[in-house]
Amino acid sequence: MSPLSIAIIGTGSVGSALAQAFGSLGHTLTLGVRDVDALSARDLADELAANVAPPVEAVRGADIVVLAVPGSVTVDVARSLGDLSGTLVLDATNPVGAGLLPPHQPDGRSLAEQVADMLPGAHVVKGFNTLAAEHMGLGRLGTQPIALFLCGDDPAAKQTVIELAEALGFEPVDMGGLDRARLTEPLALAWITLARRQGRNVAFSLARP
Repeated sequence: MSPLSIAIIGTGSVGSALAQAFGSLGHTLTLGVRDVDALSARDLADELAANVAPPVEAVRGADIVVLAVPGSVTVDVARSLGDLSGTLVLDATNPVGAGLLPPHQPDGRSLAEQVADMLPGAHVVKGFNTLAAEHMGLGRLGTQPIALFLCGDDPAAKQTVIELAEALGFEPVDMGGLDRARLTEPLALAWITLARRQGRNVAFSLARP
């Protein structure tokens, strides 16, 4: 895979982990943060030789925009990014409701579909949202690859995410169109529930004969 320009919006545990993972593959990184002078963002940028910019500037000219912000602000953040027509948007966020259950949506739509509504013309792919942040650069537990569930409506965009996942050692599992995020987002809540009961060193895999 040729080097890509990747803008990562959010530098919490998931955003930082994905920045380190994609940086290890040789891709060019820009960290999109509200406070460009925050020491945590600057330290991460220095570690990865990345740029730091406000989100709306970070996404300009990016090949991939990664959303790695809390689910509660994801739609607002997506709305604020402006025109991303033709850009691959990797949605790694999760909606978390009370009691670690999916939040009620009257129309049953996923958070990823709502992101797509805010970014008309963007190629939204849901992925990297059903595992621990500390496993994002590993792709496997022991000798077993971690299943990376993803979905999206644009085949070329999905293929790019598949190649990123394979380069990190994951087993990509294509679930179909973006409406399948209605199934994969609750998997994140299942993982959180398992992690609280068994520890964070657990991940999903797909058994094959």
